[in-house]
Amino acid sequence: PSFPTSPVTREHAEPQRRRFPREAAMSTLLAFDFGLARIGVAVGETETGHAHPLAVIAEEASAVRFAAIEKLLAEWKPTGLVVGLPTHVDGTEHAMTVRCRRFANQLHGRYGLPVSLVDERLSSAEAEERLSEAGHHGWRKQKPRLDSAAAQIILNQHLESTRHAAP
Repeated sequence: PSFPTSPVTREHAEPQRRRFPREAAMSTLLAFDFGLARIGVAVGETETGHAHPLAVIAEEASAVRFAAIEKLLAEWKPTGLVVGLPTHVDGTEHAMTVRCRRFANQLHGRYGLPVSLVDERLSSAEAEERLSEAGHHGWRKQKPRLDSAAAQIILNQHLESTRHAAP
């Protein structure tokens, strides 16, 4: 089956659980926890179904952010991208939801890779809890680590959902 190449649009009220092309059965994915100050990045493999924190892009200028993303894409050569989609706890959208959809559209438009949106409600809270359990207290000092850990959780959610999806 081929992957739809249309960009992510506002009409999609729910995060998209997309399946990447069959030839990408054993492939690398990059995930992004988009924020205004930082973007957390994680990498994962579809073969193992595991993700790992990778980096934090701590630049606010769009050109610098996309240059850093290009370097990661060149290094990891992913077959798809995953973007966390924040919503209110009840699932309704807010201002960051719109920004994340725009970021996902930009990724797709610039790099031509399939982009999947994943519900990221509470991923930062889960990342903070995991870091605290690992002995990393004081989230303000650990914010960059928190962002990449949140991207890892987002990617793990995507990998888990695709593993259980019908063939």
